[in-house]
Amino acid sequence: MKKIKIVTDSTSELNLDEVNHLNIHVIPLSISMKNETFLDGVDITPETFMKKMKMISELPKSSQPAVGEFLKLYDELGKDGSEILSIHMTGKMSGTVESARSAAKMSNSKVTVIDSKFISKALAFQVREAAKLSKLGHSIEEILDKIKQIRDKTKLFVVVDTLENLVKGGRIGKGKALIGSLLNIKPIASLDGGEYTPVTKVRSKPQAVNYLIKQFMNDINGKTIKCIGISHAEGLEFALNIKSKIEELTGFSNIEIDYTTPVISTHTGPGAIGFMYYAD
Repeated sequence: MKKIKIVTDSTSELNLDEVNHLNIHVIPLSISMKNETFLDGVDITPETFMKKMKMISELPKSSQPAVGEFLKLYDELGKDGSEILSIHMTGKMSGTVESARSAAKMSNSKVTVIDSKFISKALAFQVREAAKLSKLGHSIEEILDKIKQIRDKTKLFVVVDTLENLVKGGRIGKGKALIGSLLNIKPIASLDGGEYTPVTKVRSKPQAVNYLIKQFMNDINGKTIKCIGISHAEGLEFALNIKSKIEELTGFSNIEIDYTTPVISTHTGPGAIGFMYYAD
């Protein structure tokens, strides 16, 4: 039976222990600020990145991996006849999945590329499951079917604490940001269909917690919670408040909380959180 090897990108936020244990191959995006370029998750920590970002006026720029990087990895992984499943962040926010597809067409290996429609831990939900099923000897068809089920049942919400980075990134105008800041408005968006989609605005973090918990409880009604993850950019207290509320209401305590990758925090700014879950 041919082995299936799993590839993803650095926005999946998988830690080194998981990557090694599940034999996942991670291609990093890159991020540039001023005259420096860093490989995401390789040569700069999220904490150091946040400090550097606050010291510059322009928004750092993230770049997808080059087609050649994917091609090199695919050819190497497929040398022994293995098949490759490459699962990546939403194509609505990055050209990463298209780079992977271009490389797949050029590779001597058999490569299947999947747009996860998500980022962060919501991407990791699919990658982890694919790696576990691969280790158990499941076929590519069985793995694809399972990760589609996960994708269809996953929700992701983003809460931004400051509007500054949205202005720098051209997502909102300075006038709106000024009014929003004066009113202490915190936008909440979802990632439905892989696209950043504003859903509501609140005026405080407690209101944001209440909104997210209400959505969560509605979504899991009659279902079994499978995975919950919270990523943050200097928003640990915010994340812990959500975790505490979920534990109180459901008894589910296996909630991952981690610092998000610099590629994501570039766009959200400090204080933001991503709240992700999958229930079946």
